[in-house]
Amino acid sequence: MAKVRQAVIMVDGKGTRLRPLTDSCPKPILPVLDRPCLDYLIDSLVHGGIEHVILACGYRSEQIPSAIGDGSDRGILIEYSYESRPMGTAGAIKLLEDRLDDVFVAANGDVFADIDIGKEIDEHIRTGACVTISLTPVSNPCEFGIVRTDNGGRILEFKEKPKPEEVFSDLINAGVYVVDKDVLEFVPKDTMYDFSKDLVIDLLDKGYRIQGHRINGIWKDVGRPSDLLDANILMAERTDVAIKGKVSYSDVILPTYVGKGASVAGSRLSSSIVSENSEVMDSSLNRAMIMRSSKVSGSEISDSILGKGCVISDCKIRDAVLGDGTVASGKEIIGQDVR
Repeated sequence: MAKVRQAVIMVDGKGTRLRPLTDSCPKPILPVLDRPCLDYLIDSLVHGGIEHVILACGYRSEQIPSAIGDGSDRGILIEYSYESRPMGTAGAIKLLEDRLDDVFVAANGDVFADIDIGKEIDEHIRTGACVTISLTPVSNPCEFGIVRTDNGGRILEFKEKPKPEEVFSDLINAGVYVVDKDVLEFVPKDTMYDFSKDLVIDLLDKGYRIQGHRINGIWKDVGRPSDLLDANILMAERTDVAIKGKVSYSDVILPTYVGKGASVAGSRLSSSIVSENSEVMDSSLNRAMIMRSSKVSGSEISDSILGKGCVISDCKIRDAVLGDGTVASGKEIIGQDVR
């Protein structure tokens, strides 16, 4: 098989549904087990043979290089491209056209993905498609772009965010593409243009072969706080070392993760995340995520996320999201975002 060495990751989403967490942090570098969410996608690219990654940056992009780096720790090159104004996913790639190889990988950077991209590249080359799209089944396809394929995997129909009565498949676009650069000739210059909503539809209408590839591995949209929590719990279940910090006089029910430099004492944890350098004392956590450098004492927290540097004491928190630096004592916080 021919080698594909280059990838573009589009990281310009604002993550509005993840507020208040994204008020201070871009969605792609929100943490999954104390690593930026985007790290896992980049690892998948490296395992698939990618040597050069270009990050097409937008919202709050100034934080991304320091979180992701230049790729030298992975043996690859990571470069950054900045839009002067939003151009859409295909428009952002069009700006890079002169820097791209004849075949490259393109990926949405706002999903959690730990998948086998090498197999998608192989299928793209084997089938002679101009674009190959990663596919995965979901229970609620109305929030995504759905596809219909023939027995050989060729995509026959694509519909973005269908109404319930319009759903014809549970297979959705997982946002990782293998692309022949030639298709960029159909993307207008200096124009807002989307990869799936515009370019894929245009190519299908013109009769080009778009291939669907069912991915292997873990893929999850992290568009909402509950999705981010689920991604963390899922990876806690799969990690070899879930307890890196200090746990004493506590009841810990797996999957649970306690990060480096974190401490838990006199507490009960179930399906929860205590990030690095955080403290949990005399508390009960059930499906809770405590982001780094936070302190929790005498509290009951369930189905909730606490941002970085929160200080919480004697509180009951349920179905809530607390922004970075929230301080609360003796409160009941249920079903709300707290900034």
